[in-house]
Amino acid sequence: MTARLANEFWVASCYPGWRRFSAAAGQVAAAQAKLLSHYLRLNAATAFGLKYKFPELAAPEEYQARVPLSEYESYLPLIEEISNGRQGILTGEPVQMFELSSGSTSACKLIPYTRGLKSEFQRGLSPWIYNLYTHYPQVRSGPAYWSITPLVDGQRFTNGGLPVGFESDSAYLGSLGHWLVDHLMAVPDAVKHLSNINDFRYATLFYLLRQPQLRLLSVWNPTYLLLLLSSLPNWWDSLCKDIAAGACTLPGGKQDVIYPVTPRPELARRLKSISPTDYTSIWPHLTLISCWMDGPSAVYACQLSEQFPKAVFQGKGLLATEGFITFPLVGVEGGVLSVNSHFFEFIDQAGDVWLAHQLVRGRTYSVVITTGGGLYRYQLHDIVEVLGHWKQLPRLRFIGKADHISDWFGEKLEEDFVAAMLGKVFSKHQLIPDFSLLAPDDSPSGFHYVLFLDCEQPIEISSLAGDIDLALCTNFHYHYCRKLGQIQAVEVVPVIDGAQAYLQAKQSQGQKLGNIKPGILDKQPGLRKLLAD
Repeated sequence: MTARLANEFWVASCYPGWRRFSAAAGQVAAAQAKLLSHYLRLNAATAFGLKYKFPELAAPEEYQARVPLSEYESYLPLIEEISNGRQGILTGEPVQMFELSSGSTSACKLIPYTRGLKSEFQRGLSPWIYNLYTHYPQVRSGPAYWSITPLVDGQRFTNGGLPVGFESDSAYLGSLGHWLVDHLMAVPDAVKHLSNINDFRYATLFYLLRQPQLRLLSVWNPTYLLLLLSSLPNWWDSLCKDIAAGACTLPGGKQDVIYPVTPRPELARRLKSISPTDYTSIWPHLTLISCWMDGPSAVYACQLSEQFPKAVFQGKGLLATEGFITFPLVGVEGGVLSVNSHFFEFIDQAGDVWLAHQLVRGRTYSVVITTGGGLYRYQLHDIVEVLGHWKQLPRLRFIGKADHISDWFGEKLEEDFVAAMLGKVFSKHQLIPDFSLLAPDDSPSGFHYVLFLDCEQPIEISSLAGDIDLALCTNFHYHYCRKLGQIQAVEVVPVIDGAQAYLQAKQSQGQKLGNIKPGILDKQPGLRKLLAD
């Protein structure tokens, strides 16, 4: 089957999801109330449902009054029971697996996934794909690249035998996932099993270069693509040789055909006549690039757009491991709320909680979700601004994470986690700092985190920096960003009178002295000049 026929089939399969979404967009309050009612009925007999008397709750206001707002730590004992094999704890549906995310007091969060939660992701994906592919029909004529997540440590299992992590990224695409990968994807999913990051990048480029008909590039963080493409000049001759031969010779010297390919000598000769940085000539039919374009990713998205001047760029919606929040519509500013995915609430700056149909243009809110995976009134700590409405749906722009979370590339470092890890490292090195602060630094050598340290004891800087980096790598997402090269190793910078210097630095950035909150993590770069120079 050709890529065009496969794409046409995929778009047609997404049409019912688009119709349901479009209908719900005109009756947001009713659609959300119906979804919440479904959760309450489905999970009434669970341990959680019995505790909060779900059968007695009939309206969103009653649910809000009975069930408290939650954090991941609220679920730790229940997650442990599920991981040991017990069911019926949070959800009436069986938990099929866990997906990893980063935590605050623990290195990793285990997010339970049910069949229902997977369907909720699909309810966001289907209308997005239908809208995108109908507005840009040329995308249907060729293959696409949907970024593949390399396995960090391989698949794991809990004590109760539940898998941790999707076996394949195509699982996010629903029941058609494996079929779509086989017929539409420019890079085979098997590439994710290459544990060496250089091998992973080389193989990814090998398959991408074999696709001159490539129509769409979809990545999360634009730095993923920038780093991937930066390797092309060094590997160009080798890649062209491999394409001609039909075999992928990995940087380590191993020849590995991950997915059967045929020799393409004519394509190799054409590529050899092109500069490895002339992406428009390499992929002349590339129509659209989808990536994060808001918050910290904006500057990198601009860099990417300069390298692909003929491609249309579309920002990603807001997606978390725990749930599907927004997705883009062509010609609509911001992301529209994925109203059929989950039950949503929003906390304003005064701490008041609002429903989806009550949001006001121009105001900012923190997102709260209830999902089919068994998270109830769960605070994501994602801050969004309401840009307006599409039909009755709020159009949201991602502003950033809450103040106590640093998240530039998806590393999701939370202050409690950083404090716990630094405490362990300081104890190992027998240090009692007068001042310590971890902050990002976007230096010419690469983006990394710096520990500013004011300490009377002698410091072995290299050893300390290495141990801090290893400790932070117990955070799944930080480890992933380090492996991809989006974040470089931790640096330790001694400072004098650190606490006073920090107060002066924040004042120089326009903060009032009374509003400066002391902490061990700052999410803004640029402190080196203010603290250490």
